Amino acid sequence: MSVRYRHARPALTVDCVVFGLDQRDLKVLLIERALEPFAGQWALPGGFVRIDETVEQAARRELQEETGLDKVYLEQLYTFGDLDRDPRERVVSVAYYALVRLAANTAQANTDARKAEWFALNRMPSLAFDHDRIFRVAYERLQNKVCYQPIGFELLPKKFTLSQLQQLYEIILGQELDKRNFRKKMLGMNVLVETDEYEQGVAHRAARLYRFHKTKYQELLKRGFHFEV
Repeated sequence: MSVRYRHARPALTVDCVVFGLDQRDLKVLLIERALEPFAGQWALPGGFVRIDETVEQAARRELQEETGLDKVYLEQLYTFGDLDRDPRERVVSVAYYALVRLAANTAQANTDARKAEWFALNRMPSLAFDHDRIFRVAYERLQNKVCYQPIGFELLPKKFTLSQLQQLYEIILGQELDKRNFRKKMLGMNVLVETDEYEQGVAHRAARLYRFHKTKYQELLKRGFHFEV
């Protein structure tokens, strides 16, 4: 049975704010658009949702097609539906943010993206569409959420030092943290596993490596545990 709708329907897209972390900066992955509108300008990876896929499937597909990234931490952020956000037609976008380990993921432009590059937050260009606003909402969400959920570990190597962990929080939050208090709090939550390994190739005294115990964290959650930084 076919149905004819009486009301016009807007197009649906997805946009992805992809964060990565190096030793000094929190970075965002941008693409240079190859097609109009805004050809030659930088934008967030994304595109139109196909009729036979969910919005999350569309977000993952667009990420893989435009940047080569696959199997990353992805979470729905917000829906953006201002009337004039796309000059082509009425478009509503469901935005996601993703967290990736830079050392383990190489971005490579494809399909309708000319380039895919990482930009430090203080060196970002002006973005096409309303992507500046989407980015700001995503960054604010990240700053808030790292304080009450352990999503920050998605940005670190699987094995890391306590200094690297503290640096992650300082970079994301934009403030210095007391070393002694930070380590006491992190170790006191019992979600870190001390390994027998130490960092390699450093000029200073090598620090011990730790890893995040995801299974133990899930068990603690069932008992009413609250992750708090």
